[in-house]
Amino acid sequence: MTESLARAIARIDLGEPYYVVLPQFHDGFVAVESTEARIAMLTERPVLTGNHRLDALAGALAHYLAHQYKLPAIPAWANDPARVLEHPWHTSSINIDWTREYLTDAMREYLTFASPAEFASRNIFTEERPLRRARGPQPAET
Repeated sequence: MTESLARAIARIDLGEPYYVVLPQFHDGFVAVESTEARIAMLTERPVLTGNHRLDALAGALAHYLAHQYKLPAIPAWANDPARVLEHPWHTSSINIDWTREYLTDAMREYLTFASPAEFASRNIFTEERPLRRARGPQPAET
């Protein structure tokens, strides 16, 4: 069985780099072919870590993946109010930092406009396809 999102979040909380763990989780999620296996990867509730950005990101990822892969339901835990940020967080694959933002006003405006609803509803503003780079360069669509 491939790693669950809850386990991936726990690994990040324990100090493993998010830029290693999240792509590994995403690659595993994409690699499984059954809807049941994908549901199982999202069902377990990640513990609330106290890192509000990580906690909100977990909810956004579960919601986004459930939507993108047309799963029958969004995990109920993803809608927990503790998984919504009080203040906006603008982040991108160019620069993710849990504690600071180094983005220009123009980049913040772009991210606010481009962010998928699953992220924006949790006050996370990111790229249009937030997991695209997790699997490396993608071929151009024709």
